[in-house]
Amino acid sequence: MENRLINVGEPAPWFSSRSTSSNRYHIDTVAGRYIVLAFYGSAITNFGGKINSFAHSICDLFDDDNLCFFGISNDSDDESQNKVTERIPGIRYFWDFDKKVSNLYKVINPDGVLQEIVYVLDPMLRVIGLFKFSAEEEYFSKLHIFLKQLPKIKPAHLAIPQAPVLVIPYVFEPALCKALIAYYDKEGGEDSGFMREVDGKTVGMLDYNHKRRRDCNIEDKALKTACMNRIHDRLIPAIERAFQFKATRMERYIIGCYDANEQAHFRAHRDNTTPSTAYRKFAVSLFLNTGEYEGGFLKFPEFGSAHYIAPAGGAIVFSCSLLHEATRVTNGKRYMFLPFLYDDAAAIIRQDTASLIVGLSRESATETN
Repeated sequence: MENRLINVGEPAPWFSSRSTSSNRYHIDTVAGRYIVLAFYGSAITNFGGKINSFAHSICDLFDDDNLCFFGISNDSDDESQNKVTERIPGIRYFWDFDKKVSNLYKVINPDGVLQEIVYVLDPMLRVIGLFKFSAEEEYFSKLHIFLKQLPKIKPAHLAIPQAPVLVIPYVFEPALCKALIAYYDKEGGEDSGFMREVDGKTVGMLDYNHKRRRDCNIEDKALKTACMNRIHDRLIPAIERAFQFKATRMERYIIGCYDANEQAHFRAHRDNTTPSTAYRKFAVSLFLNTGEYEGGFLKFPEFGSAHYIAPAGGAIVFSCSLLHEATRVTNGKRYMFLPFLYDDAAAIIRQDTASLIVGLSRESATETN
């Protein structure tokens, strides 16, 4: 059985290894640009010869500012006989003669055979491209087109005030986004309320001036599992790196729909200000159909008037303590997946305050670890 390769959207493992540039090159120090990792085994193989020729033929793309190339060699002859050539800027090689890096990236089969793979990483060191080698000529053409279409890294510029939020693409793949939207359209949504503290209780309310949205609870087990696995594998590592917080539990499997025909919106609010919501740590707004509607931005008024959005399948993650608003959808329908994340310590608070809820049911949380 083959190892499961690292999927698009998942974090690439960090490693340090001897290279053509350094006796101990740390891959995490290259973050901030796009990276090609080519696991080719040996320069004398069909793929090894072709991928190295390919890299040098498009060397202008590998400028170290926007994109760089690393070949990963398992053959000591590549070093001792100078079979591959470093080019600075942009083209370097890791000497992985013990195959530790190759095993870390799951490209070695249980029988010891290398899967010839090219991973493309984004500036946050997350996999955004996976190319299994094939002998077809289109392989290198497709890889070249993919690399040429990568967005350019913006040049150095003065920072402007912004909210402390994460915008993370590639959390849900297009097929999952479409499946969730289809599920909502089939099952339909119900009016979504909000919680307020009244006389020490957490009371569910409806007020269309404050919030207008329809929600659908996901009851399909396979869909729920798919959502949980992707949040766990692709989103939680980014949250832990940015905020040093390890989420272990997720509340709510809901699809929210903001419909322009209902002037749907959610005015400025915080997500953890009542006794029975104080356990919430991070909110996730995961966009399912960006580009198919107008309006419907996220705002964080305490940090300026900027509008935030993520690509379809991408998420915006922020502290539940932040004041935030979903602006009115002016055309079409905005579909969202909207969980809250917390940890085991917060789960105790959640359990202790459950009896204070009046007028709204709260889904049981699911562990994500």
